[in-house]
Amino acid sequence: MFSFSWTSIGRVAFIGFLAYIALILLLRMTGKRTLTKLNAFDLVVTVAIGSTLATILLNKNVSLMQGVTALATLIFLQFIFAWSSIRSRFINQLIKSEPKLLFYQGQFFKESMRKERIQQIEIWQAARTKGISSMDEVEAVILETDGSMSLIKKSNNQKNDDTMQNVKGYHPANKE
Repeated sequence: MFSFSWTSIGRVAFIGFLAYIALILLLRMTGKRTLTKLNAFDLVVTVAIGSTLATILLNKNVSLMQGVTALATLIFLQFIFAWSSIRSRFINQLIKSEPKLLFYQGQFFKESMRKERIQQIEIWQAARTKGISSMDEVEAVILETDGSMSLIKKSNNQKNDDTMQNVKGYHPANKE
């Protein structure tokens, strides 16, 4: 644990450099979508890639080729699932959640908040973060697929629901 060896330090630096180059090349080959912050599935894959890279660097029992193969497998699977989710509604629903309406036209959606484990104070915090001093200024609050909250400010424009079309709990017929 407290031993020091230039050989082991050199190994970590050399393997780290090569693994990092391999990771960059693999990510560039699969495109920007591979590591975007879009949903919980993407987060899990990103953490797995980081863990794999750490294992390559620190575990002497894992060769560089084994590690690069593990990285390539994770990135390839992420690419395949992302590609498939665009082409298959079933796969898209399997790996991605849908945005949920938490607040709309002055009313908190308590059941949605309970299911998503969101408290009213968290919605107020999101409003304050956006510089909103009163919920009277807010038309809707949506819990996005990546876990962030989007706030839509009220507008004088009657046609302001374009971005709400895929939000669970939103029904245009309920508008005044």
